Amino acid sequence: HVQLVESGGGSVHSGGSLRLACQASGNTYSYNCMGWVRQRPDSEREGIAAIYTGGGTTYYADSVKGRFTISQERAKNILYLQMNGLKLEDAATYYCAADRPPFGNWDEADVYNYWGQGTQVTVS
Repeated sequence: HVQLVESGGGSVHSGGSLRLACQASGNTYSYNCMGWVRQRPDSEREGIAAIYTGGGTTYYADSVKGRFTISQERAKNILYLQMNGLKLEDAATYYCAADRPPFGNWDEADVYNYWGQGTQVTVS
């Protein structure tokens, strides 16, 4: 089993920055990909960034590319999401997720079986 715990959410003004963190524990060999999935009000969950933990390859949704950076401290099993240039539409609950998704499907929330509890990001 895998446990994921997010931290770092909060409230910022438009244009501001936040860094989210996700501490993984348990059987970390259960996954080879970790992602950040967000859910905006009245919307479905959407994958916005992912990293394949072995080689460090990263992927981004077009909506965050160039503004958000996903990274990891592999030795400590920590995942990060640096969010710069936050926009009103980035306000959402952000979840850390992990699994072994089919190649190319990292952005689909359904491919992840391990989830954190979520952390709220508010942009005003």
